[in-house]
Amino acid sequence: MLGSILINPEALYEVLSFLRVEDFFIVRHAWIWEAILNLHERRDPLDYLTLVNELEQQGRLADTGGAAYILSLINKTPSALNAAGYGRIVERMAIRRRLIEAAGRIARVAHSEETDIDEVINRSEQAIFEVTERRLTRELVPVSQVVSDYFDHVSLLARQQEDVMGVPTGFVDLDRLLGGMQKSDLLIVAARPGMGKSSWLNSVVLNAARNRQRVALFSLEMSNEQLVQRFVSAETHIPSHKLREGKLDERDWAQFVAATQRIGELPIYLDDTPALSTQELRTKARRLYLEYGLDLIMIDYLQLMTTPYRSENRVQEISFISRSLKQLARELNVPVVAAAQLSRAVEQRTDKRPVLSDLRESGCLGGDTLVYLPRKGHHVPIRDLAGGVGFEVLSLNTQTWKLQTSTVSNAFCTGTKPVFRLTTQLGRTIRATGNHKFLTLGGWRRLDELHGNDHIALPRTLEGPMAQTMPDDVHWDKIRSIEPDGETDVYDLTVPGPSNFVANNIIVHNSIEQDSDVVVFIYRDNYYNAESPEGNRAEMHIAKHRNGPTGTVHLVFIPELTQFQNAAAVNIDLDRL
Repeated sequence: MLGSILINPEALYEVLSFLRVEDFFIVRHAWIWEAILNLHERRDPLDYLTLVNELEQQGRLADTGGAAYILSLINKTPSALNAAGYGRIVERMAIRRRLIEAAGRIARVAHSEETDIDEVINRSEQAIFEVTERRLTRELVPVSQVVSDYFDHVSLLARQQEDVMGVPTGFVDLDRLLGGMQKSDLLIVAARPGMGKSSWLNSVVLNAARNRQRVALFSLEMSNEQLVQRFVSAETHIPSHKLREGKLDERDWAQFVAATQRIGELPIYLDDTPALSTQELRTKARRLYLEYGLDLIMIDYLQLMTTPYRSENRVQEISFISRSLKQLARELNVPVVAAAQLSRAVEQRTDKRPVLSDLRESGCLGGDTLVYLPRKGHHVPIRDLAGGVGFEVLSLNTQTWKLQTSTVSNAFCTGTKPVFRLTTQLGRTIRATGNHKFLTLGGWRRLDELHGNDHIALPRTLEGPMAQTMPDDVHWDKIRSIEPDGETDVYDLTVPGPSNFVANNIIVHNSIEQDSDVVVFIYRDNYYNAESPEGNRAEMHIAKHRNGPTGTVHLVFIPELTQFQNAAAVNIDLDRL
């Protein structure tokens, strides 16, 4: 391989994307490859003489065998046209050596009896995936290839107008709107507790698996046995309470036996690890993908997941989790569907249908709130910033406790909501919704969790017309009062990085940008109103669809079976319920 590149330097580009210095077993070959890379980095010509000179300057020429050895590499090369093939041989042998090394590390940690068995398993999996991780990376491709693949995809869609090209949910109207669940997409299905988000996920798992889609369901809320019970109930129409108590008549038993056999043959993989971390999820999903193949990942539910690091800011943790799920969807090229639980803010409104701002897990500020713009040197009402992006605001770096300028990625109105007026002992005041977070001595806390004895963070340096320099960047001011202040249009900003900004000369939290491609809200009116004319009808509101239309479709929820079905075709034996 080295000789091929020296004969034909253009062949270097065929192996640069995958071959590393550490892939070479013989040290002098690694040194030669490193010298070649150094020449390439400096854009120096690559040939026999420049390589020899580079090795000589590094003091390695004699140790590599001298100029004669470099010449022998050229003379012993059968063909300069097979550089990529030779490079793949080097890569494969390197992977084999790493696997042998990983196996040794696994054996050593397994023999260590003082190490907890869960830690042994985690280290073992990590050792294996450190080896295989590189094989999942992507390379640059010419746009002509992407266009060709896209043309073929659209041609296939045109020929199969009646087919769902993504992974089907099994719900006709929803699949028609979404085109199925698309590869590499992150879909968030959100609702308040009791709306049936877990039931919807279970229904989709069964529907997709019946279409021979390989599905992984990670349930942080229910055990595997509880999941199977719901699967059986959905398959047989036997109410869950009868299965839970084992009260099955002869007819039920016959259906139970047949259903368990059918479900057992479906390509469904279950994991009920509580407090699953993003790293554990990724490891398990990748292993399943490599061993059996994978078409769909389902997670129930997002807020129960954990992160590798500890943060006092749960909103930022949730943002990290959703970003990790999106990365996993892209890496494995499969749709990832995560259920999410909405905050109590939904139930503070007359119309309790969820909206996108409910998913952001942060509150909002009154439209007259003043935001300081450092580049312009003056304050602007937050309502005037709505729709803007790319402008700078002041924010607090909570690592250094210094004020800094940060760029806003989104500014938006979240509707009309009840607000409270918070006033501090220094007379600073702000109008915000009850769920908006302020920085306290104990971390970020919602306004409706604050009391008169709490202290919140203010910038010691007041900007603009009220400029006044103080010794430190943060002052902890005591809250004087929090009072209801009617309803008003409210707004928020997204500030990537620090996730906060200065408003009305108070440090406030920001809205976390969603990484999802699709957001679906579940709403059942009869949950709040038993006399609702909607009955068991459930609304599936597609509030965000990055690559397609939004809208609302209707399903029917069967509470006795904890199951969703198509609204136009509900086939239930009511005598059995």
